[in-house]
Amino acid sequence: MSDLEALQDQIGYRFQEIGRLQEAMTHRSAGAQHNERLEFLGDSVLNFVIAYEVFRRRPRDSEGALSRLRANLVNRSSLAAIARDIGLGSHLRLGGGELKSGGHRRDSILADAMEAVFGAVYLDSGFDTAARVITGLYRPRLDSLPEEVVLKDPKTRLQEALQSTRRPLPSYQVLDVRGRAHHQQFRVECRLSDTDQATVGEAGSRRQAEQRAAAAMLVEIDAETAGGRHG
Repeated sequence: MSDLEALQDQIGYRFQEIGRLQEAMTHRSAGAQHNERLEFLGDSVLNFVIAYEVFRRRPRDSEGALSRLRANLVNRSSLAAIARDIGLGSHLRLGGGELKSGGHRRDSILADAMEAVFGAVYLDSGFDTAARVITGLYRPRLDSLPEEVVLKDPKTRLQEALQSTRRPLPSYQVLDVRGRAHHQQFRVECRLSDTDQATVGEAGSRRQAEQRAAAAMLVEIDAETAGGRHG
């Protein structure tokens, strides 16, 4: 087990029972007593704390806007980024296979372990302490919350843009799927039925490919709108 003193310094909390932090750092590939139960608990604590923070900081935002803010803050990439900020990966206990494949750098493993840490703090010292740790680690992100429009994904923004001019909604179709099961590449088309315009997006998941195709369509629509203004 690596020295956990530095990690506790980065978290801003000293554990009364260090075994809880050790468990939070143990991936299921490394032993029977792993961090998945703590992850479950930490996820719930994190969601509540962040929900309260965005509610408090954005008093005029709608429920939908608050939900998007929270989702943006507690998603896998945000959790993994915080885990990297505090050097969590170097303290993970991983099985041989995960160790060889670079599991200590993988977003999913880092995010899960970060949630497990929050769960461990909650068990060790209660909700108020866990909330303090979470808000401390999230402070830079909470102090620079993005505007609502930035949080909307391209598919949502495209739909709203089309609805605002009473145009039909786009259709999405998978054109191609390449690669093995765990490394697939999707090629998706976004098409507008009223003009037969089509754009294509490629990504490692169908959802992300659809978002990229929608983003490309937004660029086309924005260019048309700009051309109309200057024409």
